[in-house]
Amino acid sequence: MPLNVTVVGTGYVGLVTGVCLAHSGHNVTCVDIEPAKVEMLRAGRSTIYEPGIEELLKEGLKNGNLRFETPEAGWNPLIGDVTFVAVGTPMASNGAADLSAVHAVVEDLAEAADRPFLMVMKSTVPMGTGETLCQRHLSKSGVSIGYVSNPEFLREGKALEDWYHTDRIVLGSANSADLTTMKSLYADIDAAIVETDIASAETIKYASNAFLSTKISFINEIANVCDLVGADIDSVAKGIGLDKRIGTEFLKAGIGYGGSCFPKDTRALDFISTLHGYDFTLLKAVIDVNNRQYQLPAVHLMDALGDLNDCRIAVLGLAFKPDTDDVRESPALGIVPLLVGAGARVAIYDPIAADTPLGGAERTTTIWEALEGACAAVVVTEWAEVVNLDWSRAADLMLDDAIVFDGRNCLDPRTVQAAGMRYMAVGRAGAHRSEA
Repeated sequence: MPLNVTVVGTGYVGLVTGVCLAHSGHNVTCVDIEPAKVEMLRAGRSTIYEPGIEELLKEGLKNGNLRFETPEAGWNPLIGDVTFVAVGTPMASNGAADLSAVHAVVEDLAEAADRPFLMVMKSTVPMGTGETLCQRHLSKSGVSIGYVSNPEFLREGKALEDWYHTDRIVLGSANSADLTTMKSLYADIDAAIVETDIASAETIKYASNAFLSTKISFINEIANVCDLVGADIDSVAKGIGLDKRIGTEFLKAGIGYGGSCFPKDTRALDFISTLHGYDFTLLKAVIDVNNRQYQLPAVHLMDALGDLNDCRIAVLGLAFKPDTDDVRESPALGIVPLLVGAGARVAIYDPIAADTPLGGAERTTTIWEALEGACAAVVVTEWAEVVNLDWSRAADLMLDDAIVFDGRNCLDPRTVQAAGMRYMAVGRAGAHRSEA
């Protein structure tokens, strides 16, 4: 049976949640405090780049079961039988999650409500937050408000696939009726359902991202060892990934993870641990390794070229991964300043990501414009356009004996070398050495 659903926040998680629930047949109202975003969404234009989302957005608007509103007229008429909180929890300067938006929304909803409803936390919040919200805000409401922790596990660029074909749905609540409501909401999704308490559901989200971050940093450490001993990281990753206890996912060596989740959540978990008197040594190492990986392009290019002063370097990719316009915590944000600081003239190309101020760097409109006259190119984002690039044409535009640093280990070294360029990578059997 269709439910009346409200989603507060139309950022990445909120918009995906809203359009997917509408596609499943529920009556959905998405709420955002920014009128410009609401008007854009009402016009059928997505505010985020995510394959397939604009089609579902237009479908919901056409069917009449998806609408977008601002809370200007008051929260009460906007509250649905099931109301999701999907506002941002950005990282504060000390590594903690900034929960100010979460508290503001929950307080407003609790004060405005004139009828019972179920509040569902979709924002990523630290362990113990749910209990605090219930005690500080929901318990003071004049109506009964249920609370469920329902963390998201969406990959940017594959969000719709992950929504409908997820490995699990995590529901944290002690109320059987609330759990039944949530299961009916997701009735069309065939996935394992994990019913647990609120704190455990919150922990599952952080633990999942921390573990995947650990796999990435581990394989990057092995890649650095491969460079030293002459081994090939691709063969090593394949060999260990075939062990079913390990698996092949997240064993791709490169210049490190980025995005809105892994960096923020690993630091937040470290902060939470420290706050409770525990020194999470392993997680600190994961974070340190990832920060160090960003330095590899500058280190190896300086080793090969000696002096980067006035050297034009093309940085191919600004988004933290392909099929998204998200540049949050992208490796490019660490790489570009290092190259500029070394005196290089940096030209950045990305087909989707919005322009991001990076002092001293030039943004180009085509990949060929970025490569023209460059002594080196650094692959930051594994865009199909980059992976399938005509490297012979690139070589004609770049300086003689130019270097391609493959920060994602996504290129065929032989193709690059056949075009007359030097190939460098992360852990690929001596490929970073200047004589390669």
